[in-house]
Amino acid sequence: MSGPDVATFFSPGDFLAILPEMVIAGMACVILMVDLVVPRTKRWVVPALSVLSVAAAAWFSWNLAGSGVSAFSGMFVLDGYAAFFKLIFYIVAVFAVFVSIRYIKTEEIDLGEYYVLMLFSLSGMMIMASGSDLLTIYLGLELASLPVYALVGFLQKSRKSNEAAMKYVILGAFSSAILLYGISLIYGLTGTTQLAAISAALETGAVSGPLFTLAVIMLVAGFGFKVAGFPFHMWAPDAYEGAPTPITAFMAAGPKAAAFAVIMRVFLEGLFPAYDNWQMAIAAVAVGSMVVGNITAIMQTSIKRMLAFSSVGHAGYALLGLVAGSEEGIASVMFYLLVYAFMNLGIFGIIIMMRRDSQSGDQISHYAGLAKSNRLTALAMLVFLFSLAGIPPTAGFVAKFYVFMALIHKGMIGLAVVAALMSAVAAYYYIRIVMLMYMREPEKEFLLASSRGILCVLIIALAAVVALGVYPLTYKPRPARRSAVGQERNEMERWYP
Repeated sequence: MSGPDVATFFSPGDFLAILPEMVIAGMACVILMVDLVVPRTKRWVVPALSVLSVAAAAWFSWNLAGSGVSAFSGMFVLDGYAAFFKLIFYIVAVFAVFVSIRYIKTEEIDLGEYYVLMLFSLSGMMIMASGSDLLTIYLGLELASLPVYALVGFLQKSRKSNEAAMKYVILGAFSSAILLYGISLIYGLTGTTQLAAISAALETGAVSGPLFTLAVIMLVAGFGFKVAGFPFHMWAPDAYEGAPTPITAFMAAGPKAAAFAVIMRVFLEGLFPAYDNWQMAIAAVAVGSMVVGNITAIMQTSIKRMLAFSSVGHAGYALLGLVAGSEEGIASVMFYLLVYAFMNLGIFGIIIMMRRDSQSGDQISHYAGLAKSNRLTALAMLVFLFSLAGIPPTAGFVAKFYVFMALIHKGMIGLAVVAALMSAVAAYYYIRIVMLMYMREPEKEFLLASSRGILCVLIIALAAVVALGVYPLTYKPRPARRSAVGQERNEMERWYP
């Protein structure tokens, strides 16, 4: 008795579509083997191979970008939307490798598994961006999350790191279970897990009632955990503080962007016909994230915990673009996440430079008087802080402005006002650090652990934050769209410089 022909399920074109993901996962396995034979004097080989593998995947993605190919029976798509987010993931991964090289030597965790786990997480994020089926999205989400759980606890001698990893994995397991149960309810109600088919089922009006509302709430809760939105943000402060600082930068920019890529595709493509069912829930999470994240950040003394609560607030701003539910809202969130990646990688790069000998740079007070002895470093941090606060002419201001305009054009003036007020609150705790750097005298001599990799990251991130603020990407809507989402399955964004 013979089984079904594999060719009826897969075609060569399917495997061509996932070639970038296969390159990353395959090279991760190769690097794991290479690490066993590389001598201690040539440890640079492992990060070099990691960067080369990302570059190779980026090259394949460039050639496949925007092709509109649908693979694996519609479960995986290659559209401009996925290509944009994969670009963010590649930038985050390469920058994270660069800022890790010296740091992991200082912390005595220079192991090949560190880069391997990072690459596996990257492959999961790439699957998330291209997933057009809830099961594909879920598999990608877990592949992206599980390596990060291990990386958070990579500082084995640190109790904070161990505790953070334990909390993160337990809460992550609960959120994944909730999300999976929500997916199962959607499947039970619509008979499918493909987003296009779910949308078609919802348009008939046959799917409604309390059970569907419960499914939507579970999806909001599951994805809310991944983006660190209120009230699902409890893991973020401990994970940010306990994790190795390069991993904090990695998960603040990479997995968060991947989660937003998924949540927008699910809600604005699969669940868009039920917009009225989930709009208020997402709006409540967004407002709660902005209020709780920004107000709680004021009380922090650890800069990593402050940035953790800051990330909760930024998740709220980005979610407002989803609440708008328009093409302009999608574009604003995408630009926001690109800018947020550069801002975070830059400021965490400076925090990593502050880690040398007995100097940790984890406390806000450690930055007092930095401008007196390290003017360029203080200037770079000032630019990143101003951008996070949304002060012109930085890219952070333009990103928030686009979100606000998307809300205003949809008539959601109240949400735009709340967001603007919370931006003013956020400016207080960011500018507080600027005041410490420029107005206080240094308590001790600053010994910065700079390296070529960190300097490269800082220069590129600084240039991007300034350039995208002075000369931002602009969005031009297409004429005569049938709906707010319409054809976004193949191309959900359009940017013009």
